[in-house]
Amino acid sequence: MSAARGDARGDAASGPEPGALLELARAAAAAGAAVLAGRNAAQLGASNKGDPGDWVTAFDLAAEKAVRGVLNSARPRDTITGEEGGTVLPDSASGYRWSVDPLDGTTNFIRNIVYYGTSVAVADPDGAWLAGVVNAPALGRTYYASRGGGAWLEENGRQTQLFGPVPGRHGQILATGFNYDPGVRAEQAEGLGLLMDGFADVRRLGSAALDLCLVADGTIDAFGERGLNEHDFAAGALIAEEAGCWVRRPRLTSPLAGGPSDEERLAAWTCAGGLEFSGKFPL
Repeated sequence: MSAARGDARGDAASGPEPGALLELARAAAAAGAAVLAGRNAAQLGASNKGDPGDWVTAFDLAAEKAVRGVLNSARPRDTITGEEGGTVLPDSASGYRWSVDPLDGTTNFIRNIVYYGTSVAVADPDGAWLAGVVNAPALGRTYYASRGGGAWLEENGRQTQLFGPVPGRHGQILATGFNYDPGVRAEQAEGLGLLMDGFADVRRLGSAALDLCLVADGTIDAFGERGLNEHDFAAGALIAEEAGCWVRRPRLTSPLAGGPSDEERLAAWTCAGGLEFSGKFPL
């Protein structure tokens, strides 16, 4: 599948072409992933952001700078929300907002575990996600989707459309993650048994963006995690949704201000899976 090309700037009446937004998201994610592909253990520059498992490296910062550079060059009036750089609201903002995680899976990256990547997604002024890309350089995979355009995987120069998990297969696998906050993590651990009802096994890969993509490509059957940040799920959730998966995520209540509040985020689950899986998550 080749995304339609067009003018990413669009015009005031019609807005940007969806295909052009996807192409821009792919270019921005590729710029971030190219930084990650240069991983050098001697140059990690890792530091802790407060919680024991919450790390940032020099590569996070450089990758976000690269992503922002591509986006700002093409669409200078769009808002950008990034994990490391926060939200930048330009003068005469267009209403479109990009959500960037330059390195989802930082702990994996530090330990040289291959599940990490750059995630880029864009929402329109009404808060609807239009395009999303997760570029995982150590895996050699780029997952991407546009609203109404399906979900796709590019690997070894080949593009494959994604249709989610195989319905009704035996030995289903659930993927999840655990919060940095000890209190939230204890609640998650206590409820894990109930959450796994009907599943044969569980995986914790350390990258929510890729967990959602692996649901989209059918590798795992469902993913659910409480308390994710928007940049963790923005692209992956759209990719899973466009692959035909049932998806629940926090609603964007104020796109220009940076998405859901901390209270909404911590109370909400982001999950994806088959329709039969939807009843397993609390409201």
